[in-house]
Amino acid sequence: MKLHGYFRSAAAYRVRIALNLKGLPAYHLPRHLRKGEQTAPAFLAINPQGLVPALEGDKGEVLTQSQAIIEWLDETYPDPPLLPNDPLRRAKVRAFAMALACDTHPVQNLKVLNRLRQLGLAEEKVTEWAAWTNREGLSACEALVANETGPFCFGDKPSLADLCLVPQLGNARRFGVDVSAFPRLLKAEAAAKEMMAFADAAPERQADAE
Repeated sequence: MKLHGYFRSAAAYRVRIALNLKGLPAYHLPRHLRKGEQTAPAFLAINPQGLVPALEGDKGEVLTQSQAIIEWLDETYPDPPLLPNDPLRRAKVRAFAMALACDTHPVQNLKVLNRLRQLGLAEEKVTEWAAWTNREGLSACEALVANETGPFCFGDKPSLADLCLVPQLGNARRFGVDVSAFPRLLKAEAAAKEMMAFADAAPERQADAE
């Protein structure tokens, strides 16, 4: 498999964690987002959205969108599972993951922040926007797992929720958010970071890290 990504991309980070948890090797192909490499014609032929990650399978098939990639990995390589068997628990894990991957991350990513700059917003205000977005999403997620014993978001093993949480906390810190306001989320993050699968997927450990 080939994973097109960027060391700082939260979405690519999620997929790296999933691949590591599944013990699946992948050849990493960096696409430098700040240099616009994701808009090159060769990459647009792979992913017309011009976004990372994109995963190329061994037979040449291409998957895009981190959530779809992770669920495909989970269905194709089911051990260890990233979603609970119980339908209600599975829905709760998905809801938590989507709160971050669909409602929080997209509106503070590079593409959106660059558009705010193009519209004339001062850099200070752009950063404030990103920080506010992170605080709002993480606050909701803190409440969603407040009664979960853990240590992970939903139980004693990592799930899709944790794959989304760890990268998002990293983003929040980058924008100056005081994450001490989210003790339950930090408990899950700490448990995750003790696992090599999470540690090896961290942005600073990637070959293209700046």
